[in-house]
Amino acid sequence: MTTHPTPSPQPDQQTQQTQQAQETRETRPPGATPPSRAAQDFLSELFSLEGRVAVVTGGSSGIGRAITGALARAGASVVVVARGEAGLVATVEELTAQGCRAAWVSADLSTREGVRTAAERAAGVFGEPDILVNSAGINLRPPMDELGEDVWDATMAVNLEAPFLLGQRFGPGMAERGYGRIIHISSQQAHRAFVQSGAYGASKGGLEALARSQAEAWSPRGVTCNLLVPGFVMTPLNAQLSSDPERVAALAARTMVGRNGLAEDFAGAAVFLASAASAYVTGQSVFVDGGLSVH
Repeated sequence: MTTHPTPSPQPDQQTQQTQQAQETRETRPPGATPPSRAAQDFLSELFSLEGRVAVVTGGSSGIGRAITGALARAGASVVVVARGEAGLVATVEELTAQGCRAAWVSADLSTREGVRTAAERAAGVFGEPDILVNSAGINLRPPMDELGEDVWDATMAVNLEAPFLLGQRFGPGMAERGYGRIIHISSQQAHRAFVQSGAYGASKGGLEALARSQAEAWSPRGVTCNLLVPGFVMTPLNAQLSSDPERVAALAARTMVGRNGLAEDFAGAAVFLASAASAYVTGQSVFVDGGLSVH
């Protein structure tokens, strides 16, 4: 396992879907005056993460990477925890080149020892975290008849046990200091059977129950615990399903906005849940799915 701060931007590759999403986002009208100092101060008080430390697992790709970037640009010092060193280096280089504080820890979260070691390494970079984002996950989906104990154990270790262990390591300290934000990345499969949920769906259902238990325990002492629930998002985790154009199009048609999700769609929700603005939001599953779950 390695710990590293480093830096050098990698250009984003824009897909047609990214362009479509950008076209639908609201921008300031031409000729509009910039926000006043009072408005800037108000927004900063609500959403700034200056002085906060965040640990993001799975933060070098997909949704985790988008959240890492959002927290860092909002002012947090971010430690990215993942397995692949190349992705870690690229993520941290991009952020440090933009003036953000970021570092990386290479770790295997599939074992208890690996999780414990990762936690200590991460806390040793910028100090004990105020924000924990559990985005690391594996998505193995054999048919239920073929689901073996090896797949079950591997899925539960990364998707459920690692978030539990990291919560046990960092949650009590957050509560003692009077401020903390724990954010888990859940799934539609936590709420309904969907595209062969199998062990993956069970792990995410358990994760949602864990978040509510954490919220019950620590919210009275200033630590909120919530989940972000994606719809179908074009990320490496969904590579198998993404390779079927008809399925991808069908899923997009089921949303209310007419497209599938992008990792960048989670930036604003993550900053909100990590900031002072969400102090009265806890134990909640926040759906960021383009309306898929209610359509």
